[in-house]
Amino acid sequence: MRQTITSLTLIFLISLWTVSPLSGAHPRNAKTVDTARQAAADGMQSTQPADKGWPRGYSLPSEAQAVIYQPQVASWENQKHLVALSAVSYLPKDAQKPELGTVKIEADTDVSVGQRLVKFSTLKLTEAHFEKLSKEQTQEVVSEIEKNIPDEDRFIALDRVLSYINKSDIIPKNVTTLKSDPPLIFLSKTPAILVSMDGDPIWSPIKDNDLKFAVNTNWDLFQYEPTKTYYLRNDTTWLKTSDLKGRWSPAGTLPASFAKLPDDDNWKEVKQNLPGKTVTHEPKVYYTTQPTELILIDGAPKFVPVPGTHLLWVSNTESDLFATGHDGPLYFLVAGRWFRAPNFNGNWAFATPTLPEDFKKISPEHPRSRVLASVPGTQQAAEAVLLAQVPQTARINKRELKAPDVVFQGDPQFQIIEGTNLQRAVNTDKEVIKAGAQYYLCYQGVWFVSTSPNGPWEVATSVPKEIYNIPASSPVHDVTYVTIQPDEDSNDDWVTYATVAGYTGLMIGWGCAVWGSGWYYPPYYWYGGYYPIYYPYWRTYGYGAWYNPYTGVYGTAGRIYGPYGGAGFGARYNPSTGTYARGAFAYGPYGARGAAQAYNPRTGTYAATRQGSGVYGSWGSTSVQRGDDWANTKRFTNRQTGNTTRVTQGDQGGMISRRGGGESGFVGQRGDNVYAGKDGNVYRRDQNGNWNKWENGGWNSVQKPSNSELRDSFLNDNAKQRERQDRASGDRSGDRGGDRSGDRVSGDRVSGSNRPSSSNRMDPSTYRNLEGDRAARTQGSQRARDSGTYNRSSGGNVGGYRGGGGGGFRGGGGFRGGGRR
Repeated sequence: MRQTITSLTLIFLISLWTVSPLSGAHPRNAKTVDTARQAAADGMQSTQPADKGWPRGYSLPSEAQAVIYQPQVASWENQKHLVALSAVSYLPKDAQKPELGTVKIEADTDVSVGQRLVKFSTLKLTEAHFEKLSKEQTQEVVSEIEKNIPDEDRFIALDRVLSYINKSDIIPKNVTTLKSDPPLIFLSKTPAILVSMDGDPIWSPIKDNDLKFAVNTNWDLFQYEPTKTYYLRNDTTWLKTSDLKGRWSPAGTLPASFAKLPDDDNWKEVKQNLPGKTVTHEPKVYYTTQPTELILIDGAPKFVPVPGTHLLWVSNTESDLFATGHDGPLYFLVAGRWFRAPNFNGNWAFATPTLPEDFKKISPEHPRSRVLASVPGTQQAAEAVLLAQVPQTARINKRELKAPDVVFQGDPQFQIIEGTNLQRAVNTDKEVIKAGAQYYLCYQGVWFVSTSPNGPWEVATSVPKEIYNIPASSPVHDVTYVTIQPDEDSNDDWVTYATVAGYTGLMIGWGCAVWGSGWYYPPYYWYGGYYPIYYPYWRTYGYGAWYNPYTGVYGTAGRIYGPYGGAGFGARYNPSTGTYARGAFAYGPYGARGAAQAYNPRTGTYAATRQGSGVYGSWGSTSVQRGDDWANTKRFTNRQTGNTTRVTQGDQGGMISRRGGGESGFVGQRGDNVYAGKDGNVYRRDQNGNWNKWENGGWNSVQKPSNSELRDSFLNDNAKQRERQDRASGDRSGDRGGDRSGDRVSGDRVSGSNRPSSSNRMDPSTYRNLEGDRAARTQGSQRARDSGTYNRSSGGNVGGYRGGGGGGFRGGGGFRGGGRR
């Protein structure tokens, strides 16, 4: 019987120590493993939070044993509250057979997108059903489990949860002021590079040298003043020209001034490549001072049919390039936006809202299926939107956290922010906004406030609502993604902040997660001293941004866009020291292994979106308590029992075995194949696709619904009424027109004496739910494994949702798509 259990704060069944990723066994003759190896005299242990696989089994102090099967997620409201079902097996001490039941769990959640983990904090068992246990016995089982699950094991892989989510429930919060105008797009079928400048060149002198270098590009671009010749480093070789927009040729012997560059980190890579190797394949150099992208094809385009569609994929390019037939238009995806051209000669136009339906039919198995995240209406696009809307949080000590120095070049200068009554500072590398008589500084996900643009600054507990009306056309639009959360205790010294992906460049537009606002923000620069002052802003184009399904952020093609990450600019002036740091920062979607690290061009700092960093990790202070600190390596102890939790590690046999052995006592002998039905029963699926139900202490076969029953279960009440009327009409017609003797079968419908008994037939809705949960569990498990493999590998230019790493004409790649895609 079903019992509703209230006031049970459960340290979730999900959180159990894994027995084995495949077995999760109960066998009494299995080896017992001490999972809490004492790391120090205080009894604490070091552990890395992780999803350890399913099912999970453990031993309790009462010598009872339990196995928890993978939760089946029913809903995940705002990515903060999760409802799930789970099958549970409980084997009391001295019992010969386990008791199987189902539980419904409601849990508050925290998410670490970087670590791909979901943590359960406040949890309650709102329903529990064990066939042969009384209410009191059921509560005892729950209570015993509650007391003996370690805090550090309350995790489940984000990819498992995502595989269950109904993507149709995800509503994109589109930013209506994003820009969709195409950048300048070059296309080359021979080796080429793109030298992108942030506006006209800004040249800086080099002390005691007659070379100057370009500040506002991430290339090593020099001007040799005696001859007015320009030199460009392309990896290990050098090119030169007398006209930046003209033809470049091998540099030959470099001027002696290159050998006189200062011996510091600014010029380390340059000096390592002097005098340079011989140029064997001279690339074409595209020079530009406006937002530009480069499509580089390795020779003549190789068109490969996309199975199940009329699309052709250009396979010998790292760009995402498709065509609708050999003579049809081209479609190019960059920064999450699709552009269309009639042919390879150009004339590109924005195309995301008018994509052919065939793009939705691209299989996740395709080596470039990562584009599905940018096709409106696909499951992959909805999931990318969901991840972009997951907040990062931190508790900020408003008395201890110190604001950064705000340095203006001369007197503070402010400009009106279009469409608002606000003003923004322009001659500083910090984001300072003037609202009335107050000044607000947003820095690394935290707001500060002052009555003067020069400070002193205090942590803000509120900001004007008008700040969140700043349009995407403004270079400070990113601050609209930093919010102050309601405070339950306004009298303490802490305030909670939250940021979403828009703060680091990933925004929502046209139903997809896109990179950048699409607007070009001219930099601030000033020649007021020996060195020029240069403050750049975010850029959308210029480095081939592509969505990385493993991380939920953007990566870059990189190698054709410059030596310093292919993602930004290689020099930043430090007003406090009066010198430049070259190669010290870049901004945009670039980072190790093709995953994004969102660099802030105004500060020279970055918010890594993976590897446990995040926006608030940049502070590195005890004054900032990150909301996802739980996803970092920590030291734990089991404070509830004071004892080490001992976990039963099973062999590859059954999930549960009764004492003394015997096959009849085994449950779930082949992997995590036991499920909680929404009807409160426990089900198991065998390798042949047949379902069994646990009842009367054993497994009994149940027959799946007929095809007609399944079809009928999808009909609404009106449709069912029409169906009944049509059947009645058909039967009357049969009476008039033919012999109805004996039994008759029509398709899947069975009438007369051959109709099977419905006593062992599964309800159609239960069957549909179980099959859906099975598919989600299988695919979620594969995604979790693939994500782990990616994190342990070198990563790279991920091409798709399934397969290995790599991308472009160098290989396919990506992870397997989640369930219910």
